[in-house]
Amino acid sequence: MTDTEHDAPLPLAGVRVADLSRVLAGPYATMLLADMGAEVVKVEQPGRGDDTRSWGPPWAAPADGGADARGESAYFLSVNRNKRSLAVDLKDPEGLAAVQDLCASSDVVVQNFRPGVADRLGLGHADVSARNPAVVYCSVSGFGPEHTPGTRPGFDLIVQAESGLMATTGPAEGPPSKAGVAITDVLTGLNAAVGILGALMRARATGRGEHVSASLINSTLSGLVNLTQQALTSGTEPPRMGNAHTTIVPYQAFPTADAELVLAVGNDSLYQRLCTAMDRPDLAEDPRYATNPDRVAHREELVGQISDVLRTRSADHWMEVLTGAGVPVGRVRGVLDALRTAEAAGDDVLRTVDHPSLGPLEQVRAGFRMDGTPVALTAPPLLGQHSRALLTELDLDEDAIDAMVERGAVQQPDPSLTALHAPRKAPR
Repeated sequence: MTDTEHDAPLPLAGVRVADLSRVLAGPYATMLLADMGAEVVKVEQPGRGDDTRSWGPPWAAPADGGADARGESAYFLSVNRNKRSLAVDLKDPEGLAAVQDLCASSDVVVQNFRPGVADRLGLGHADVSARNPAVVYCSVSGFGPEHTPGTRPGFDLIVQAESGLMATTGPAEGPPSKAGVAITDVLTGLNAAVGILGALMRARATGRGEHVSASLINSTLSGLVNLTQQALTSGTEPPRMGNAHTTIVPYQAFPTADAELVLAVGNDSLYQRLCTAMDRPDLAEDPRYATNPDRVAHREELVGQISDVLRTRSADHWMEVLTGAGVPVGRVRGVLDALRTAEAAGDDVLRTVDHPSLGPLEQVRAGFRMDGTPVALTAPPLLGQHSRALLTELDLDEDAIDAMVERGAVQQPDPSLTALHAPRKAPR
């Protein structure tokens, strides 16, 4: 589906977000806000930009480039739609002053600088809130403001290890494994967005802002939900279960004659349906498997018997039979297969935007829907794509902007690449 114009107002229309974050957690949070209509200004370093602009391959090549042309990294494109890019050097006094003014005039500021850097630049919570008491200021970090040592850097891989997530992921008899995606960053981005929205509601009602903190470690410990409570309740470490579940049986991957399926049999009624669909009434009647605790206690025997049955027919056969019986079942798919399958099923998960240098670009929409409310959709920006327009909005005159561009303190891309996206300014 392509992006279209809507007359209905977006829920965060009129909210300005100064995005001083980079990589994943902060940019993911601000992208969610942008999806709901917030005007997000992404502040980047000239010449380099967000770290993820160089995290490739793969690259989305320019529409008119050759086979070897390097365009935008898939990583950057995944978390930066609906934003405007201001490429300005914070070491330049005028550039720094412009960003300070941007933060003071914004409703929300998001940053993930190393501890102490924002304060040193006059971009910390104390400085920004002194000029704008209603600002919602969000600090994103790896280990949180109270963690010792406070300067410890946080990366997804480190936090997956430190949080217990890695220890509970992977084959039961194999080594700990990381999740395939940087899930600690994603959880942190979601938590940051939720905290920002709550604080923004109160700021709109009272005029009082808030300092919101979101860390990878706290987000992941919270996101382990039943596993953390299981550990606290039992006083023991949760076992690594591979594709199985610690407390539900059968709830795992199973081989068929030609591919793997997963079954999610979450209660006794579903178990009875499974046995009927497999034409194994004896498994339904066996007292060893009557309740879920019984099935957990006899996991190995039951899983072996179910596996023997499912191996006799194809995955397509079992998908049809089990789905018809109301048994939760799914195929183990690759990512591209999953996207295409979801679209074919009517899930409307993809959107196509016109990128200024890449041409038509497919993107995955946000995971939430609001009935009757449109979702904003513009392409991720080129580095510095909106620098001149944004500095003009911040009341810098043309001569000052020209001088900053001349000395490399501000970056603007080739004007021919920005024709598809005229700069916009959200209503204030």
